[in-house]
Amino acid sequence: MSLTTAATAVHRDVHRGPQSFPIHGFCAPGFEPVREAFEANFELEDEIGACASVMVDGQSVVDLWGGWRDAAGTKPWERDTIVCMMSVAKAVSSTCLHMLIDRGLVDLDAPVARYWPEFAAAGKEKLLVRHVLDHRAGLPILTERLHPRAMFDHALMVGALARQAPLWEPGTKAGYHLHNQGFLIDEIVRRVTGLTLPQFLRKEVTGPLGLDYQFGLSAADQERCADFLQATDGTIFAARNGDPGRLLSRAWDQLPDPLDLNAREWREATITSASGHGNARAIARLYGALAHGGELDGVRLMSQATLDQAIEEQHNMIEVMMERPYHQALGYLLTSPPLVWMGPGRRSFGHHGVGGSIGLGDPDAKVGFCYAMNKMHARVDNGPRARRLIEAVYRCL
Repeated sequence: MSLTTAATAVHRDVHRGPQSFPIHGFCAPGFEPVREAFEANFELEDEIGACASVMVDGQSVVDLWGGWRDAAGTKPWERDTIVCMMSVAKAVSSTCLHMLIDRGLVDLDAPVARYWPEFAAAGKEKLLVRHVLDHRAGLPILTERLHPRAMFDHALMVGALARQAPLWEPGTKAGYHLHNQGFLIDEIVRRVTGLTLPQFLRKEVTGPLGLDYQFGLSAADQERCADFLQATDGTIFAARNGDPGRLLSRAWDQLPDPLDLNAREWREATITSASGHGNARAIARLYGALAHGGELDGVRLMSQATLDQAIEEQHNMIEVMMERPYHQALGYLLTSPPLVWMGPGRRSFGHHGVGGSIGLGDPDAKVGFCYAMNKMHARVDNGPRARRLIEAVYRCL
């Protein structure tokens, strides 16, 4: 009997003061501490709605969802509810590029201009694909003045990036490419495959693996979105309209002010570094495949050798956008306490999103994990909700 079929169904309510939160899903025997941690987030923290999922050695052992899609507590979080996970998207997009590297269609140490000739302008002829993935490309913001909805126009953004000179010699500094990494990766994928990154993702990853995660939502899919309950103080959003000398303050110039993360425009966007919507089940299954030798249920994403290359640390610099150090791999972050903690796994890799969401894989324990929520926490690290769940997972292994 598989772990999934042996799992215990979960249907219960938990409470925080007078408020009730319905919890649903399943939990395999031995993984009850993960369910308890999920419930504790509602009881002890300010959780409104969330989902969490765990894969171990190719099998689903935990899949939970609960709470409410809206702050008023009128729309229950359902099994098929999806939510914006913000920068969790960066690892999804990077996975697509690593698949092309695995197939020999892209060379990690080739100039980006080999695939995108216009990109060679303004001194970028030697800027490597590697630098796009590890945030050393020198293009963390746009210096060209575009309009405040430019980020919804892929062609406009990549045209400006192609024309722009890097802010430093590529490879010498790190700067978190908060929005621009997605445009750079997307354009390389387009030039090599003829498909947009969202199209490639659907054709090669989410379709074959049955993952409910996408960029550019249809009207029907928007109907099942959880409201993204945004915080500003204590998050990267607080830097907007701040010191113009800070890169982080200038990173928002191509987005509306205020930015409504529940607007149709955002949900339809294909900003492949930030606007991906899905559920924890999808991202845990993606990492479950990567941590399972790059293959799951007969669908191979990449070889073990390519994954090993992808999660090799490239640097641990103080990056200049957010002025904090990351153990940085190629498109994936490595565990970087206290900011991004991914458990005790020596080779754990993944990516967090502003507000608290995180997806990660551990190739040694063969674990895929994701936690996603709609109520942002007002802090820059993973926060207690994700940590409580990750700690519980490792106690159960």
